[in-house]
Amino acid sequence: MSNQQTQAEQRGEHILAVFDTAFGELLAADPAAFRVKFRKMAASAFAFYRGTACLFYSDVERERAGGPYLDDRTSRVWIHGDLHAENFGTYMDANGRLIFNVNDFDEAYVGPFTWDLKRFAASVALIGYTKALSDDKISELVRTYAGAYRERIHALATGAKNDEVPPFTLETAEGPLLDALRDARSLTRFGLLDSMTEIRDFERRFTAGGGSIELDAATRYKVLAAFDGYLETLPESSLSRPDSYRVKDVVGRRGIGIGSAGLPSYNILLEGNSDALENDVVIYMKQGQTPAVSRHITDEQVRSYFHHEGHRTVISQRALQAHADPWLGWTELDGAGQLVAEVSPYAVDLDWSDIDDPAEIAAVVADLGRATATMHAAADDQSGHSLVPFSTERAIDAVIAADEDGFADLLVDFAHSYGARARADHQIFVDLFRNGRIPGL
Repeated sequence: MSNQQTQAEQRGEHILAVFDTAFGELLAADPAAFRVKFRKMAASAFAFYRGTACLFYSDVERERAGGPYLDDRTSRVWIHGDLHAENFGTYMDANGRLIFNVNDFDEAYVGPFTWDLKRFAASVALIGYTKALSDDKISELVRTYAGAYRERIHALATGAKNDEVPPFTLETAEGPLLDALRDARSLTRFGLLDSMTEIRDFERRFTAGGGSIELDAATRYKVLAAFDGYLETLPESSLSRPDSYRVKDVVGRRGIGIGSAGLPSYNILLEGNSDALENDVVIYMKQGQTPAVSRHITDEQVRSYFHHEGHRTVISQRALQAHADPWLGWTELDGAGQLVAEVSPYAVDLDWSDIDDPAEIAAVVADLGRATATMHAAADDQSGHSLVPFSTERAIDAVIAADEDGFADLLVDFAHSYGARARADHQIFVDLFRNGRIPGL
């Protein structure tokens, strides 16, 4: 056996061990959902990368001890945890404004800020490769991201006013970000309700089939009791009309996405803010998952801060996202923490399939760098959370200022080395999967 084969074998064993830790229990509970998840991951190196934050953190953890740009403060800021080029999109904020920003906070935690940047940089390398961009072009894109992040962090650290660093809205966004916002604006609550519900006996109900699962009386009762617990976690300002809490219907769903395989979830249909049927609200309740980052952060103060994974997801999202969804809250069901939020009619993800022009890719990557910096700066002593009791933008600004030149180099080197690693891992994974080597499937 050649040396290369031996290395691939060893890496395969490592991947299987990491998967067992990350997915073992959920996979045993719902192998069918994981077959779907793994088939989606087999489609491309990028899809594989999206589904394997667990592997990424087991690899980067080895360099945590005193890595570049990390000190006592910058090693423990609020991070997104799964920051790749597709985890950005639109949402309607609590003020009714459409915003383009980072989304999907299921993996959010407190840890080294460079981990978010490295995860994003490697995703740029993978997307660049699929678009047949040269290594030099990919390096340029990562430098663009690093530069935009650096510039925005510095502006925030030195007291930039909101109008100098505005969020991405219909007024301020350009290019594909503006396209996503315009797409979101054309969507309606009625369209969402039409796709999920029907009117029966003069009242709106969930449509049978299409992934919905009828609940037995005992489960329904438990979900409604958990819903009552959730209401107590909503901010005072969330809803003006008490009727809005009236539940019209509840169904179960199975999680089958790349991120949510095997996690039980429920959809709840609520009375909207008037008697009219077209403004009813659909919210979902899903079991919070253990974030991959948390397996590599030993800080007891961080661990003990969260009651459960539902609480962690919500607190993290509120910290990282200004004016988050007013329906965002948490509860418990069967002893497991649940995340509760609205199934939003206005959510549109950034679509990379049509972004092919290198200048346009560079403009998008720069905007995502600014969005990343704004997110890192949001969750600190100003956001009312005692977990990060200092100004994150000033701490990050200071460590980068100590070695300006090395900052982009660090991300460029990582993007290429980890992009190559992920492409090789994807091939190893496909062979393990198709040859029946993944236990439990």
